[in-house]
Order: sequence, then C-alpha cells, then structure tokens
Amino acid sequence: MPELPEVETIRLGVERRLRGRTLTDIELHSSRATRHEADLSAYAELAGRRVLEVARRGKFLWLVLEDSPRALVLHLGMSGQLLALSSPLAAPLRHAAATLLTDDGGALAFVDQRTFGYLRTSPLLPTPDERPGGQGTVLPDVPEVLAHIARDPLDPHLDTGAAAERMGGTASAIKRVLLDQRYVSGIGNIYADEALWAIGLHPEVPAAAIPQEQLWELIRTAAEVMRAAVEVGGTSFDALYVDTEGEAGYFARELAAYGQRGAPCRRCGTLIEKLVVGGRATYVCPSCQTRGWVT
Repeated sequence: MPELPEVETIRLGVERRLRGRTLTDIELHSSRATRHEADLSAYAELAGRRVLEVARRGKFLWLVLEDSPRALVLHLGMSGQLLALSSPLAAPLRHAAATLLTDDGGALAFVDQRTFGYLRTSPLLPTPDERPGGQGTVLPDVPEVLAHIARDPLDPHLDTGAAAERMGGTASAIKRVLLDQRYVSGIGNIYADEALWAIGLHPEVPAAAIPQEQLWELIRTAAEVMRAAVEVGGTSFDALYVDTEGEAGYFARELAAYGQRGAPCRRCGTLIEKLVVGGRATYVCPSCQTRGWVT
C-alpha cells in the first residue's frame, strides 16, 4: 500500500499537472471506485471548475475546486496510481477507475488493479484548530470524510506535543499506535519500522511506558525518515507503485529494518529479525532496539 511518502510524491505530481487547470470532465469507469456514494450527480457539478489546490492529509488526497463547497477525495488503496496523460485515450487504461480530463487537452488516470482505492466527493468543513487542513492547502478546511483523521508528521501544523500525549495515554504496543490514524496519520508498516529502528525502540514496548520526550522524538524521526523518502520518490517494491510520470521510487535502497530479515543491522551488525505485531510483519534489531535510546 502506498504510504505517506508515496502519496506525497503523487500529490506533488498531481499538483504540477492539475493546479490552475479546469476539469472539463470526470469520467467514471468503475462502480467499485465510487462505492461510498449512491448519488453520483456531484461529479457532474465538479466538472467545469478550476483546480485551486491539491491537498493531502495522511494517505488521503483531495482537490479543492473553484467556487465549490465540495472537494474531490481520493484514496489509493493497495495499488492505486494517478498517471498523467498528455492526451485522453480512445479507451480507458486497463484497470482505470476514473479519468480526469483537463482544459489543456491532458488527462489524469486513476488506475487501481486491486480495486481497494476509491474516490468520492465530500463537503469541506472548517478545521477545529482553524489551521490549514493539510499539506498543499492554505485553507482552514478539511473534507468531512477526513475530519476524524489526525494530522500527519509532515504537516507543519501538527501539534507534536499533543500527539505525543495522546499516544502516551494507551498501553498498546508502540508499533500499533504508530499505525493508528487517530494519533498521527500516514505512517504505515514500512516507515513505522524505519522510525522505530532509527531511535532504537522495540515495536512491542507499550506506548504508555515511553517517556513523553521519546514519543516527541519518535514523531520527529518518522517525519525525517519520510522526508528522505519523498526526496527519492518513495519506496517501490514492484510496478504497482509509481509516480504520476510512471517512475519508480528508490527509497527501498535505504531501508535499514523493513524487509531486512537476516541482514546485519547497519548499526550493530546483529541480524534483523521478523516479528508479528498487531497482525503486521515487523522487522527489528534484537540487540540495539531496546526500551531506551540508542547509545
């Protein structure tokens, strides 16, 4: 599944292609992709409007459209891609769920082989903290369907202290807490393992047992790891994740923990082990990931 760095990489590509352009049409090819809405008339109402912003919170994207109280929300699911086309095709791409046509003659295809992704329209609501709703927007609004999603580590308006305090209020394993979108959003399996390795925390340690200053540092470290991933286009393990131009990301070369079972730890040389935490494959160094800081 694309995680925050992959979705941010895609957001930047969509922003380059769509910001300032008018959506001349929104072609829907798959009823599964619009499964959250019975009435599809709102899509016709969004067509003909100019794209003002391409925003993101966690793993969700949305388009802010001129003079519209509704946003177009997209979630990529397990295998979703947003591919820029120089011109519309005679027939939709294979596995295409939708195609956005623009006034410059171009198009953006939402392709989803495994069909877990979706798009939907949603009213924009004011953010409770009156700050911009996410990365890529200056408006203090967020789509109603995303209002329950916490801000993410790359959001400049994340209150890191408040997020750390919420995380410290649960006895769940810290790996499970990192994956829970109610505390901070956008962190998936890959970057949770990488952040925990980076500061030497074991993924099974209860969040409530971790000092607040370490939880602060964990959130900041997750942000640093994900910024580094965005710089190289995210992590691609196969052809299912590519950016809007069809290019793979290269952060897999930098992974220190995730997927490294049996490889020597880059810090201490001990072989990386694989555990299961909260039903998720988890990679950990048994020697230098302890309950305390790396020394």
